[in-house]
Amino acid sequence: MSIKNVTAVLSGLLKILNVDMFDFYEDLHEGVIITNATGEILYYNSTQAKIDDIDRNYATGKLVTDLYKLDEDSSTTMRCIFKGRPIKNEVIVYRTKFGKMANTISNVFPLLNDKKVAGAISFTKDYQMLENLFESDSLVHSPQRFSNGTRFTFDEIIGSEKSLLEAVNMAKLAADSPSPIMLSGETGTGKELFAQSIHNYRSLSKERFIPINCTAIPENLLEGILFGTSKGAFTGSVDKPGLFEQANGGTIFLDELDSMPLSLQAKLLRVVQEKKVRRLGSSREIDLNLKIISTVGLDPHQIIKRALLRLDLFYRMGVVLVMIPPLRHRRDDIPDLIEHFILKFNKSFGEKVERVSLEVMEMFTGYGWPGNVRELEHVIEGAMNIVNGSKTIEVKHLPPHLRYFFNTPLPGNEIPAPRPEAPLPARGATSSQGTSTRKCETKLNLVENQTANEIDIIVSALKKSKGNAAKAARMTGISPQCFHYKLKKYNLDRKQFIE
Repeated sequence: MSIKNVTAVLSGLLKILNVDMFDFYEDLHEGVIITNATGEILYYNSTQAKIDDIDRNYATGKLVTDLYKLDEDSSTTMRCIFKGRPIKNEVIVYRTKFGKMANTISNVFPLLNDKKVAGAISFTKDYQMLENLFESDSLVHSPQRFSNGTRFTFDEIIGSEKSLLEAVNMAKLAADSPSPIMLSGETGTGKELFAQSIHNYRSLSKERFIPINCTAIPENLLEGILFGTSKGAFTGSVDKPGLFEQANGGTIFLDELDSMPLSLQAKLLRVVQEKKVRRLGSSREIDLNLKIISTVGLDPHQIIKRALLRLDLFYRMGVVLVMIPPLRHRRDDIPDLIEHFILKFNKSFGEKVERVSLEVMEMFTGYGWPGNVRELEHVIEGAMNIVNGSKTIEVKHLPPHLRYFFNTPLPGNEIPAPRPEAPLPARGATSSQGTSTRKCETKLNLVENQTANEIDIIVSALKKSKGNAAKAARMTGISPQCFHYKLKKYNLDRKQFIE
């Protein structure tokens, strides 16, 4: 789709939403300049005014080449107009008419009218503003609780599943060593929670914890932000420590390491191996004494196969590799996590929710949770917004994607689950009409068939275990908590099976 079509679609959407196009541009964190075909500035937003330190009323109506000390070859806007092609992610250092120096990343797109260039729209990111943004506390994804820039400890990790406890134990054992730690886990498993907990478990926990999301920062800024800059390294550069220097003595957390460019991975490898960092443009090396924690979102070996992570960097950063299990491998922990999030959001929303219904618990323990613990937290939070004083979270409070996954009807259209009034026949027994139970089940719809199968399996397990619910749960492959919920749901009494 051409930029003209994109602009037309965006304009139409904003009109539908009753939003003015220029109000939309005004709210952007990027500088925006719109010019006509001669380079005359027609629109100049407040962010661009901050970057240039120029009054926007003064800038409007001026030619780009008059406002900035640029000519038609060095101005990205004018080059875009003359060539009729976008200019993307170009680093440009310029000086305004009044002497203000700006180091920016520029994206300029031609505005077309009947296939002719009618003007251009420029989006500008200021290097200094980006540095301030990425090096601020906004890098920490949640509010700080401690003065070192963190809020989590190992006490906040909920669960008792074996693989989770093994991960916690390994993280604790390696916390005070000088070796790097790599955390591997799917999205939403709690990698940042682990990273902060490791830092707070260290003897140097009072030192700074500096996180950085390797995905969020443009490639051409990442090196300077990590390693720092020296005056004269490039036009407008100043002496400034990088995040490695700032974290010296404490911990640096490189989130999503596998998204870092391979060229920069080689430079990072040297810093990790030599424990020294050199600012851009400087010949002086600075000794480092810090803990390095990194995360990857896929199995590290898969990342290496896809050439997203250098093999030598993986071996150096993954000296201690902590594998955080996904929630689908921790189903026994789901009831405890539910209780934790209910208590949390009761305080936030002023509600008095006590539980989830049996049907909801069954859905939660049967769902795959691709978003893991974070998804469960968001589902509980969403439900708490609409419980409206209820003490129980019901199916009707859940988001549509969960109901659709389980083919659960909306309230008022429920298919009643059978509640046995008498002991059910054993697997393979025949009915009074001489038809086997299995043959009867094939006539039921999917929901009823699944329910009948579950009851049949649970009854069989209770018979074999002689009413021992823990043994029956192991036989059926589900957690004791989930097994007891199913007993309540289907009105089954394990005592009836005790010989």
